[in-house]
This record gives sequence, structure tokens and C-alpha cells, in this order.
Amino acid sequence: MTTPRSQQIDLEITPYYHCMSRCVRHAYLCGEDSQTGQSYDHRKGWIESRMKHLSGIFGIKICSYAVMSNHYHMVLYVDRESVLGWTEAEVLERWGALCPFDKAKMETLREAGACIQERLDVIRERLSNISWFMRAMNEWIARESNLEDNCEGRFWEKRFKSQALLDDGAVLSAMAYVDLNPIRAGISKTPETSDYTSVKGRIETLTLSKNITEEEINSQPQPIDLMPFQQDGLTEAQIPFQLSDYLTLVDQTGRSIRHDKKGFIPSNLSSILSRLQLNPTTWTHMVKSLEKEFTHVVGSQASIRLFSSKQSKRVPKGFAFSKKMYQLAS
Repeated sequence: MTTPRSQQIDLEITPYYHCMSRCVRHAYLCGEDSQTGQSYDHRKGWIESRMKHLSGIFGIKICSYAVMSNHYHMVLYVDRESVLGWTEAEVLERWGALCPFDKAKMETLREAGACIQERLDVIRERLSNISWFMRAMNEWIARESNLEDNCEGRFWEKRFKSQALLDDGAVLSAMAYVDLNPIRAGISKTPETSDYTSVKGRIETLTLSKNITEEEINSQPQPIDLMPFQQDGLTEAQIPFQLSDYLTLVDQTGRSIRHDKKGFIPSNLSSILSRLQLNPTTWTHMVKSLEKEFTHVVGSQASIRLFSSKQSKRVPKGFAFSKKMYQLAS
């Protein structure tokens, strides 16, 4: 039986979530139709633009993403604290970008002296809600695609899938899993040539600076539509590791999972994996098997046990697998 969303998303435990939506019947509705030869690749750009647009409206930041021919992935961070700090005017302005008629109605009520605080509280909650984010995402893409195809019916297979990322190791693994999707699928050979991925966007931003050294990577400006990595001087929420470590790890992991090139994880990368209590010898397997081995939660055994106990549920699939992936037994 499908697990209720309320038992998959708990912001008091973690603000990080890996989300995925797949096209109906796994059809390549965002790629090339093998039967007709017609290409729908342009819809990947729709999805990429839409997620970035919504991130600017919701209190939800994008850590990583990958848009494929029949599905897409995102690792999201729910910035609830920022949403709680928004003024009434900012809440209305953001909501108006999604529902202009609702905003106009509330403006009229406020001008008439009516109390709209209760409604504003509901909207504020929605603007920090992953289900509402994904609804605004998928409904728009489905509507535009059906309009283009002059048809009706489902575009997405079912409701989106989500995994709670319970610790920093889970966040790192999910981000690498997402960014390396095109390489695992054999579509791209390197991260910098993987179209419609966050890692390519981050690399392209860095290449705007000439002759940049590895030490300087962590102080360079980062894409404004992606959640930043750890950096001195930033006051906003940050991904809890440095960009240089992540890019090197993704590059070497990508080499390790390619069938046409033998790869390995260099010893100098053990530091970030060890710091996050991940097992370097099983790291590649974890990145390749994140969705297969874990259900709706990813993390160490201790974090999975805590999440399950709070939900009054037995430990989910992935609990035993987690012990092999983390260095320290929980």
C-alpha cells in the first residue's frame, strides 16, 4: 500500500528531499518517440525553466536536478524559516505569481476591511509545501504538453515519488545520484556535457572565470537559481559541503560507473566521505542504487530508526542496506 505523504515528509526531522516524477507508461514524452521519430526534447527545457521559476516563488531551494527523456529528479531544500519571515505583502506577491485571481480577491477583501490573516497563513504554509511545489510543477507541464499535442489525459504516471534525506551523507548521495543520471543512462560521458542537469549549470558558472584554481572554486559566485554550497560570507542556507569537493567527487564517481572507462575513487576524496560517515568502498554502489535500495527515507540506520519511530512505523526498506553504506554501525 502506498505510504501517505504525511509519513514521507517531516520538516522537523529534515528539510531535504529527493523527488522524482515519471511520464505515463514510461513513454519518452520529453525525448524522442521511437515509433514516430518525433522529438520532444524541448520539453526538457520547459521542465528546467519551470522548476527554477517555482523556486523563486516558493520557499523551496533546488540543490540538484536532472531532466531525462521520460522522468526528472530534484533534490529540494525546504527553507521554512525564510517563509515565516516573509511579510504579508511578499506572501501575496508570491502567491499572485501562481494564482493571480486569488490574489486580486484577497486584495479586494483587505481594502474592504476584511480580515484575511487566516487565508494568508494557509498560503504561507503552501509556499513551503513540497506537494504544492510539485503540483504547480507537474500540472503546468502536463497542460502545456497536452495543448501542444492537442490531446487530453494523464501526462505523468502517478503522484511524484519522494525520499527524505535524513543526514548529510544522504544529501550528498542523492545529489550525486541525480547529477549522474545522464552518465548512468549512457546519454553523456562527463558531468559538464550532461544537458539539463544542475552540475552542468554549476560548472558553466565557474568557467566564466578564466584560469580559476581549485582553491578559488569555493569563493566564486554560484548560480542564483540553485542552493549554494558552503561558502564564507553567505548568510543564506547552504549545502553542508564545499563545491570543489562535490565536483571532484561527482567527476570521479561518473568515471567509476561508466562501462567504457575504468574509474576509481582517489584517496584524497576519502576525507569528504569519511566526514559524512559514508563508506568509500561502497560509495559507487550507493549512488547507483539509491532508488532501488531505499524507499521513502535515505540515511544512516540511526537516522532511519529515529524517523520511523516518530512516524510510529516499522523501519522501511533500506535499513539493512544502510549499514553497508555507512562507515559507523548505528
